Amino acid sequence: MPAGFENGNWMAPTVIGGLNPDSRCSTEEIFGPVVTLHSFSSEEEAVAITNNTRYGLAGSVWTRDLEKGKRVSEAIDTGMVWVNTWLHRDLRVPFGGVKDSGVGREGGKWSLDFFSEAMNVCVKSE
Repeated sequence: MPAGFENGNWMAPTVIGGLNPDSRCSTEEIFGPVVTLHSFSSEEEAVAITNNTRYGLAGSVWTRDLEKGKRVSEAIDTGMVWVNTWLHRDLRVPFGGVKDSGVGREGGKWSLDFFSEAMNVCVKSE
């Protein structure tokens, strides 16, 4: 255990394999250093496993075939997808998830609506 963590709650980076793609650990949105691994036989099966969740913040596709990477990334139901990289972000583009991940978009012009609250003020003068 690293020094300074003796009395805290933390988890070491964890890789989990051998789970059913329908398992809770595979379908929940885990914010931590955790990854689940699933084998697949086809592009379609990989996309189906990926989309089998009610969450969709972000994902990444790693491939030598950039056409396949583009095709798969467009089929993934998520707010952001990186191909052959992770967390590479241009602050001018939208950031946010879909389904039960997130509450809209922020970043660039999308931040105006995200961080603003519309208000109507009516004043009647004599």
